[in-house]
Amino acid sequence: MKRSERLVDMTKYLMERPHTLIALPFFAKRYGAAKSSISEDLAILKHTLASNQDGVLETVAGAAGGVRYIPFLGQKHAEKYLSDLSSRIEDPSRILAGGFVYLSDVLGDTQDLRRIGELIATRYAYEDVDAVMTVETKGIALAQAVARYLNVPFVTARKRSKVTEGATVSVNYISSSLSRVSKMELPTRALEKGSKVLIVDDFMKGGGTLTGMEELVKEFDGTIAGVCVLCEADFDKEKLINNYLSLVKISKIDTEKKLILAEPGNFLDETDFDRF
Repeated sequence: MKRSERLVDMTKYLMERPHTLIALPFFAKRYGAAKSSISEDLAILKHTLASNQDGVLETVAGAAGGVRYIPFLGQKHAEKYLSDLSSRIEDPSRILAGGFVYLSDVLGDTQDLRRIGELIATRYAYEDVDAVMTVETKGIALAQAVARYLNVPFVTARKRSKVTEGATVSVNYISSSLSRVSKMELPTRALEKGSKVLIVDDFMKGGGTLTGMEELVKEFDGTIAGVCVLCEADFDKEKLINNYLSLVKISKIDTEKKLILAEPGNFLDETDFDRF
C-alpha cells in the first residue's frame, strides 16, 4: 500500500474512534509496513491536523502505548462558527411566544450538529467524561453529537418514565418559569454509579432543567464534569445555576419590534484552545 493510501485509511480509522488508544503494531500489521514507516505516517498526520487546527494526535510511549485522535477545534474555527451562528439566530422570524427562540433547524442540521458536537467536545476533551446527559426532547440530538466526539454514552432524562426502561430514579426541579415544580426521571440502568457526567441542553432561561439534571447525577453518586448549553437567554430571568457555559448568548428579544440580539457566549472565554 502506498503511503498516500495508508494516510487516508489511517486518518479515517482514527477519526472513527476518537479518544481510543491504538497500538502502533496494529497499524504495522494492517498495512504490512515497518513500525518506522508507521511512525513517519503518524508524524505527517499529526502535523497536518495541528496546522489546520482540526484535532490533536497524541502518542503514548511504552509497551502499552500507541496513538489516539482527540477531536479538538482551534480557536479560529470556534470564533468563526459561533459568530456566524449568532448572526443566524438574530433572524427575527425565530421569535416564539414566551420569549423562546426557534432552534429546531439548527438542531436538525447535520453540519451544525457536527460542528457543535466538536466544539463542546473540545472544551471537555481532557475532563475524563464518562457520559453525556440531556433531557428530552430537543437536547437529544445535541447530546448524541457531543457524545460521538467524546466517544462516551449519552443518556436522556425523561419527564415521564417508559415501561420499557425498567426501574427509574426521579427528582423534582423548578421549571423554566421559576414557579412550577416538575419531575424528571432516569432509568437505573442508564448511568453507572460514580460517573463523571457532562450535562448539555439546547436552550436555557432560568436554568431549572439543568439543576434537575444535576440532582439526578447526584442520585447516581456521580460528579458534574460541566454544564453547557447551545443558547442562553441572558435577560429577564434570575438564573438558578451559576457554573455553566453557553455557545450563544441572547441578550434581548423584543416581540413588538421583532428584534433578537445574539452574540457568542462565555464558551470562547472559558475554553483553553492552546493545544496546537
